[in-house]
Parts: sequence; structure tokens; C-alpha cells
Amino acid sequence: MHNTERCTGEGTHGAQAAHTPPCVLTIAGSDSGGGAGIQADLKTMTVLGGYGMSVITALTAQNGLGVTGIHAPEADFVALQLAAVLDGFPVAAAKTGMLFSAPIMEAVADALQKRTFPLVVDPVSVSQSGHALLRPDAVEALVSRILPLADLLTPNRPEAEMLASMSIRSEADVREAIARLLDMGAAAVLLKGGHFDAGDTLVDWLGLPGQEPVPLPQPRVNTPNNHGTGCTLSAAIATWLAHGCSMQEAVVRAQQYLNLCLRASYAPGKGIGPVNHAAPIAGCWQT
Repeated sequence: MHNTERCTGEGTHGAQAAHTPPCVLTIAGSDSGGGAGIQADLKTMTVLGGYGMSVITALTAQNGLGVTGIHAPEADFVALQLAAVLDGFPVAAAKTGMLFSAPIMEAVADALQKRTFPLVVDPVSVSQSGHALLRPDAVEALVSRILPLADLLTPNRPEAEMLASMSIRSEADVREAIARLLDMGAAAVLLKGGHFDAGDTLVDWLGLPGQEPVPLPQPRVNTPNNHGTGCTLSAAIATWLAHGCSMQEAVVRAQQYLNLCLRASYAPGKGIGPVNHAAPIAGCWQT
């Protein structure tokens, strides 16, 4: 596991130091509506002071009303994209999002086996509108090939229930699910609290091996425009890791960024709008 002790990047808190931004890679699907997937990841990485690169695992036809189609490239071409990025850039951190199929997961896992940078795995399975983004036969590959590579796994409640094979209703269930996911090979788990009914406070739980899970609360933002929240959070964590943050600090900074983006969210078109990835540089950032 890649581990860091301190965070050296200034991100949006001050002027970016006069040096090349750290290279941050997203391996995910494209959202033609611009609010999630590759598009959300690259916006996040740029705003937080990283140089974003992409390996596209699927093209989706979607907007704020839902997903109307998915077209995935051959696994060999996904592997070719990934090889080109790894050969040409000093990747400082990476994240995975929608991986779609077992062959694509196999190709990605093979290419990342000997990486030297931290990997955040967002086990994307269903879109915000309820459309399946993961083939049923890909779940086994996700568990056996991708999950053990994760320096941090970031499931929401339904994804954690699917992977841990249990329902999650209580704090005790959260702890048990995190323990199961750690036992399955993830180096750390962030079980996101957005799908829990917890009043005005949302709590994400960070689980590390040999430690009690740490509750990381944030104010709940009541907005219908929450498209791309999981993508944005995982991309922000990867970017802060690339800046040199410890795992917990990267998570907390990413939470703060996402919370700000939700508070400034809007609907640019029909249906559910995205979080406002540009909120910090649009004058909304508050320290």
C-alpha cells in the first residue's frame, strides 16, 4: 500500500506552487451529460491542482434524465490506453470508476498489478437514475481482481451491501461491512453515508486495518442536483493523495470539496443537475 505522511499541495487554498501539477489518472466511463464519470473526474482534478488523464472504459449516452445507452470498447483497447498513459506520465495517483465488464476489469488489473502509486476504487454499479453500469458477470471480477488492488475502496451503502453480502442498517452493520471488505483485500474502506437517513448530518466511515472505523461527518446538503457525487469524491481523494496527503487527510479534504460543490450545485439542463465542480474557483470557497 502506498502511504503518505503529509500533504504538500496547496490546491485551491492558495496560489499553486510554480511546478508541474501531479499527474492523476481516472479509469472510468464517459458521461455525455458532463456531470459524472470521466468529465466529473477531470474537472475535479483540475480544480484541485492536479493534471488529469483518462482511460475511457465505456461511452454512455446520458443526461440529467437518465442513461439511454452504453457502448464499451474492447478490453484490449482499454489496456492500450492505460499502457500509453503509464508509459508517458509519472502517475502520482489514480482512481477507477465504471469498469463495466469482466474483460475490462481483467485488463485494468493486469496493467495496475505493479503500480507504485495509490489507487482509489469507486465500485460503480448503478447510475444516479437507476441504470445498471456494471454487467452482472463483472461482479466476481470486481471482487477478485480490482478490490484487492484498492488502497481505498469507496462504496456507497447499496454497493457495500452487494460486495459484503449483507444488509447495512445500523452502526454495528457499518463496522461489520467494513471488516468484511478489508478482509476481501482492500487496504482501506470509506463507506459513504449519503444513502443513510441521518438528519442534518452525513457520516462517511473510514476503515483501516487493525483500527476502529473513524466517523467523518459533514453537513447534509439538501439539493436535488447531486449527479456525480461518488465520482467527484473519489477523484478528489485521488488528487489529494497525489499532492502528498495522508489517507485520512485526503478523505477529509475531498469531503469538504464535495460539500462545497453540492452547496453550489445547479441544473444546467433537464432533470438532475451535477455538483458545481468549479465552486472553489468561482468564489464559493470558504476556509
